[in-house]
Amino acid sequence: MAEDLYSILGVPKGANAETIKKAYRKLAGKLHPDKNPGNKKMEDRFKQVNHAHEVLSDAKKRALYDEFGEEGLREGFDPERMRAYRQWSSRQGPGAPSGGRYVGEPQDLEDLFSGGGAGFGDLFGDVIGRVRRQRGPTKGGDFESEITIDLGSALRGATIELQPQGQPQGRGGSPVTVRIPAGAAEGSRVRIAGQGGPSTNGGPNGDLVLTIHVTPHPFFRREGDDLHLDLPIAIAEAYQGAKVKVPTVDGAVTLKVPELTQSGNVVRLRGKGVARKGREPGDLFVHFLIHIPTDRRPEVADLIEGLAKLQTDAGDLRKVIAL
Repeated sequence: MAEDLYSILGVPKGANAETIKKAYRKLAGKLHPDKNPGNKKMEDRFKQVNHAHEVLSDAKKRALYDEFGEEGLREGFDPERMRAYRQWSSRQGPGAPSGGRYVGEPQDLEDLFSGGGAGFGDLFGDVIGRVRRQRGPTKGGDFESEITIDLGSALRGATIELQPQGQPQGRGGSPVTVRIPAGAAEGSRVRIAGQGGPSTNGGPNGDLVLTIHVTPHPFFRREGDDLHLDLPIAIAEAYQGAKVKVPTVDGAVTLKVPELTQSGNVVRLRGKGVARKGREPGDLFVHFLIHIPTDRRPEVADLIEGLAKLQTDAGDLRKVIAL
């Protein structure tokens, strides 16, 4: 049985959006592949956490998950049909199926919507009529596959060509064009119509459903629709203040580094995070990292020595740190 998404994030089912966000940030920071290189178990757990956050931070997806579980997140899932089925099955008395999954339940809609007892035909009569009229060729099965892209392609969107494995014979080996929507996240799914299995009775082909994986970036990390960037700056830039170029999804922008900036200080660039269709773009949080010189020339060492004689505040601050 799949682990509950709330349990994965360690939050109660009634947790608000802020609690979910904080739990995700804490886990993502601990499990990130950059901090656990080569650890497959941590990588898999990181993907689970990302998936849980992707669902629970989206009000619509969360509502479907709360009502139907993981089944409600499937491609093509019809919540209204499932609610109607549950309502019907609850009227059938002891022994009637009551679960919320399609697996193991009638596969023919006419079987599903027939013999329901008094009142049932009135409720679903139009559905039964449509099913009877639509009898004929059925759609082929779907193929499932995976694809890995870099963070830039996921954020900006991309068009790629691939040759799906398991493609049936007779396609001529033609590549499939896949359009990745801007803002795609780890675990997002893309459906390509007509690139699945063939029908058994002359109907249309099924679809190809791709699960997207996003490779970690050495400087950027994603939290929901927000981006975080660790930006190295020189000691002089931190002390004097400076204007520096910062890369964003839409290209480089100029950012002012305040005077006396400390390592770990953060500046927020509104609207420079992840942009997805139909949603407000996220923000970009720039985390300053002061970069010390790596040059071992004597004159550099003399300058550092002189700075050390002047800089005593850090030692004073450390004296007050205690558990």
